[in-house]
Amino acid sequence: MIIESIVTTLNEEGEANFAPMGATIREGELLIRPYKDSVTYRNLVATGTAVVNLTDNCRLFAESAISSPQFSTFPAELVPGLVLTDACSYYECRVSDADTASARATFRCEILKKGILREFIGFNRAKNAIIEAAILATRVRFLGAAKIREEYRRLSEIVHKTGGEQEAQAMRYLQDYVERQ
Repeated sequence: MIIESIVTTLNEEGEANFAPMGATIREGELLIRPYKDSVTYRNLVATGTAVVNLTDNCRLFAESAISSPQFSTFPAELVPGLVLTDACSYYECRVSDADTASARATFRCEILKKGILREFIGFNRAKNAIIEAAILATRVRFLGAAKIREEYRRLSEIVHKTGGEQEAQAMRYLQDYVERQ
């Protein structure tokens, strides 16, 4: 099963990158599948480590999908990496195998540590809508802004009916981005 997460990687200079990404979590291992033209891919090749953060804060998904934010973090214990302060739980990982033959690489990672920071409250329909809206925002160059705006009308209604201020802010942030494209 693919779990939506914020993957934190560092480059060789120690600069952080935060990327929303589906990760496949299995017993003792994790799969990360970034596109080869992404910062996450370059960082995994360079350092071989990542922290996969699970969070219920949908604003983090919105911001990291379309910009290069810097979030509050603390150092991971077993890998060179950063843990999101607002994570519910996280996995410190080391790449054990990489298949880079296709446009989307597959990094098989050994889980070195699982940490739990707080209870996962869960996702409601609004938080799910924000994750879908964030994914769409990353596809604006493929789908076009008009198609995404159409879908955003439907997602905005869900956010309005079932969300709070965090979800409303995240939706406005993504809508503003698509309007600028």
